[in-house]
Order: sequence, then C-alpha cells, then structure tokens
Amino acid sequence: MDTRQWMSIMLCAATALMLFVAVLSYVKRQHPMARTMIAMMLTASCYALGYVFELMSDDYSGVRLSYHFEYLGIPFVSAFWLLLVFQFTGFASAYRKRIAIGLFLIPAATFVLQLTNDWHHLLYKEFIPHSSGAIPLYITVKGPWYIVHAVYNYTILLFGILLFLPMFMRAVPMVRKQIVVLIVGALGPLLLNMAYMVNKEVDFTPIGFALSGLVYAWGIFRFRLLRLTPLAYAKMFDTIRDAVILLDYDDQIVSRNGAAVDVYPELAVLSDTPLTSRELFSSTPELLARVEQTTFQDARFPLERALHGRVRHYLCSLTHIYDSGTVPIGKLIMLSEVTELKESEERLREQSQQLTQLNAFKDKLFTVMAHDIRDPIALLVSLTELLEGDETGATKREVLPEIKRQVKGTYDLVDNLLDWYRSQNGRVAFRPLSWSLHQVVRQAIRLAGARAAMKQIALLELVEETVTVEADKEMLDSILRNLLANAIKHTDIGGMIEVGATLEGGRVTVSVSDNGSGIDEGTVGLLRHDEMYFKEPAFASGEDGGKMRFGLVLAREFVRMHGGRLWFESAAGQGTTFYFTLAGSLTGEPATAREAGDEYESDAG
Repeated sequence: MDTRQWMSIMLCAATALMLFVAVLSYVKRQHPMARTMIAMMLTASCYALGYVFELMSDDYSGVRLSYHFEYLGIPFVSAFWLLLVFQFTGFASAYRKRIAIGLFLIPAATFVLQLTNDWHHLLYKEFIPHSSGAIPLYITVKGPWYIVHAVYNYTILLFGILLFLPMFMRAVPMVRKQIVVLIVGALGPLLLNMAYMVNKEVDFTPIGFALSGLVYAWGIFRFRLLRLTPLAYAKMFDTIRDAVILLDYDDQIVSRNGAAVDVYPELAVLSDTPLTSRELFSSTPELLARVEQTTFQDARFPLERALHGRVRHYLCSLTHIYDSGTVPIGKLIMLSEVTELKESEERLREQSQQLTQLNAFKDKLFTVMAHDIRDPIALLVSLTELLEGDETGATKREVLPEIKRQVKGTYDLVDNLLDWYRSQNGRVAFRPLSWSLHQVVRQAIRLAGARAAMKQIALLELVEETVTVEADKEMLDSILRNLLANAIKHTDIGGMIEVGATLEGGRVTVSVSDNGSGIDEGTVGLLRHDEMYFKEPAFASGEDGGKMRFGLVLAREFVRMHGGRLWFESAAGQGTTFYFTLAGSLTGEPATAREAGDEYESDAG
C-alpha cells in the first residue's frame, strides 16, 4: 500500500468520524452550540474528503475540481470554531448576529477568490507539477490573499484560546474539562497546518480533524459538551433564590450569585478584587469558624446576620467539593433565608402563649364570677324575703340602703368586666383629644361624691386649670372613677382623698391619694404582678368581701393604651397613692385647691 492509499484511508476515517460527531450534534440541534458544531464538522468533512479527491487525481483539472470541494470547508472551519467559542463563553451575546456576519466576510471572499483564481491568481499564483508519483501532484505557489487567509485563521484560533483563559480560571471543574476539549480539538489541525506551512508539500491538516472529531465525540459523551453552556449555567446560577458562594481550596471566593450579594454586599466587588473568606465572613464568626475547619465535614446550621437595621435568619449549608477522587478542591456555601418563617414561628409562639393564658383566664373567670356575682344576688334574694315578711315597714329603712349598695357594686363589677373584655379584644375605640384635666377631675369627683359622703370622706381637688391632657375622655373617666372608688373603699370614716397633678417634660403625672388603712402585703404582690385580673386575699381564704378587682386592672390597661404607666405607693395605716402619666401641657390661668366633701354631702341625700 503506497502513501497515497493509506493517506486516503486515514482521511476517509477522519471524514467518517467528523460526520459521526455531526450526527451526535444533530440529536441536540435545539442547542445553538450543537447547530454550530454540525456546520463546523460538515465543513471539516468537506476539507478532508476533498483532499482525498486531490490525492486520487491524476491531472490538473482533477486537482482543481478537488480544490473547489476542499474550499467548501477550508475557509469556514476556523470561523465556525470561533463562533462556537462565542456561544460557549457568552461573548458579545447582544451583537452576536452582526459579529457572525463580519466573521464570515473573509472566509466567503476566500471561497469566491478560489473559484475564480484562474482569472486573478490572488490565492494561488501557479501550480507546479511535482516529480512523478510524488505527493502532492502539484506544488502550489501562494498568492497574497492566501497570506491574508492564513493570518486570519491563525488570529481566529488565537483569539478563541485567549477568550477561554479567563473563563477557565474561574470555571467549575466540569466546565474546565469542556474548555480543554474545545481547545484540544482546535490544536490538532492547527499544529498540523503549521507543519504544512513549513514544509509546503504534504498537508496533514485534514488528518488533524480526525483528532478533533475523536476529542469532540469524547467531550459530548463524557463531559456533556452540548447540553448547557457556561452562560446557561451562569444564568441558572444567578436565578437560584438562595445565596450561593463558591470557595477554592485556599478559601478564596471564586464565584457567587446575585442573591449572595444581598446577604454579603462586599461580594459586589468580587470581579475586581480577590476576596478571602476571612475578610468576607468576619461579621459572621460562626460561619468563618466552620469554613476554616480542617475536618472536611459537611454541615447544616442556622445563621443570623444584621442587615439594614433588621436581623435576618438563614439556614446555612456548607458542602465540600471533591475532584473525581477524594481530594477536596473547594467549598460550596448555600444560604436559604428563613426570616419570614422565623418571624411567623415567633408570632405563632406568642399567639399560643396568649391562647394558653386566655384559656387559663377563662377557667379562673368562671370560678370567680360564680362567687362575685352569685353572692350579691343571693344576698339580694335574702333581703327581699325580709322585706316580704315585714308588715310594719321598719325593716325597709335598714334593708334598702344595703340593697342599693349590693346592686351598685354588682353593676360596677359587670360594667368594668365588659370594658376590660372589650379592651382585651381591641374593640374599644381610642380617640385621644385635648381635655382640661381640671374639669375632668371635677366631674369624676362629683360622681364619686355621694359614695364618699356616706363615709364622710372629704374629696380634695388639687389640679390647676392650666393643665390639659391628651386622652380619650371615656377611658380617662373610667381610670379616675376606678381609682376614686378604690380609695373610698379603703378609707375610713372621716378620712380624706386628694387628687393632684404635676407637669414635667410634656408628661402629666396624676395622683389619687387617701389616708386610709393602706394595702396589705398580699394585695401589693397581686397588684404588682402583671395578671389579667386579680383577687383580694379574702376570696382565697374564704372570708367575706373578696372581690374581683377588674377596676384597677382596667385602669392599668387604659393607661397603657395612652402610652403611660400606673404605679402606687402604700404604707400600712397611713394610706395609699396611685399615680398614672399622660401626655399634657399648660394653658390658661391656675386654679386654687377646692375641698369637695361639703358639696357632695347634699348629693348623698
């Protein structure tokens, strides 16, 4: 078998291999890279098969005809390869069509000049017959356009390789292997063509395409070459809602997606400045400690980070990346934000606690209400039975005041209970306006005067007319009414109650003082314990007089709704003073202190 025959066989094998790659690419023709690969392999096949025809030709006309067939591929192979590189790297994707047109201008001109070479000899100056039986049959003398064609093709290949280099440095291992496949596939024909340019006789460039076909077929099967481009990988990477950060073996940040910049804004400069994990994770030492561990154990743990004045919660997973063996080559950090979930859990936990408290309150409420409402009603039943048996009418004068007291007490209890219930369920309308505290206190004293007069208690008003408060009128009336009722209850006959007010720093402090018996230690503990309601100790001990003190609880709730606070000071045998604060200011002229006891004795009748 002579040289011409074995070369023809090799070129046919190379053509068959390249056609096989074209068929593989056709299966994936939806992918732009696959369509470009088909065109590149078909043009390379034309080059190789045309060279077979050239080797088998016996005269000049046969050689020229084979050149026409070869040049269906020779000018275009490199251009298609660079277009493949553009598609792979995403280079100038916005101008891809314009660039493609410009890319094929010189190859198209080369093809036309080859067809018309006999007229101008720009591509080949002349064809010189070789010695008998030697390969090739004719030695060509290159023209000026051939130099343009050669320089253009070498420039294309060099430019494509340079585009690959920065991408190779930051790519993941799978993409790096795909880049190597594309470069090696181009280097085979390139090196053999350079050898042809040196010896200027036998062109082994088409045989280099056999290596290209073999490498590309291996890349398609082994490294999924035509499935997803790195640009598609990058888009997929950026569309992941979780923050993803990729570190190399030296714990330097090599890649991240857009969501990661939201978590760590420092990553915005990653493309310009190299960043280490120690610099990036200094604000989250727990994550930094896990990254710097040398045990290479994957981990999943919660992470908190303060961003934009808000604490954000993340579920962080740290995964070690290995090569094909067991050698670690980097780390992958994924941060899934669970802030909304955490806040929802916290709200559910608070609601659960409130529900538990309300259920406990409901049980206590039914138990207490059975006594606090049932006992006065039972007493009223007994008193009415006495009235029915009284024929002289003497009992009426003694019983009616007690009936009135019991009915009034039960009414106040139910009224306070309903007000408190509405406040707990947010059904109380809160409409704060400016009110004269002097007038509001005088009105409250007037309403409490009859009860105070029954015990000959003097009510003293010490509020200046210049004091105004920002308050809801109905709530303020309820607060004063309950505090005065409590003071009257615990003040002995002939005692005194004072209502005063002071202004300091835009806050008015209202005080209700009595000189009664004071509050015992047991009740002080209940008052200072922030319960929904409380009972006086007498109820727990079974003694008479135990009452549910919704009045003070309601006053405390209403004061809180105004943004103030309620507290008290008490000394056994000396009396008690309740204080509460409201927003207020001074206007008008001051008023003098006024004693209200005499005025309301007539109201008591």
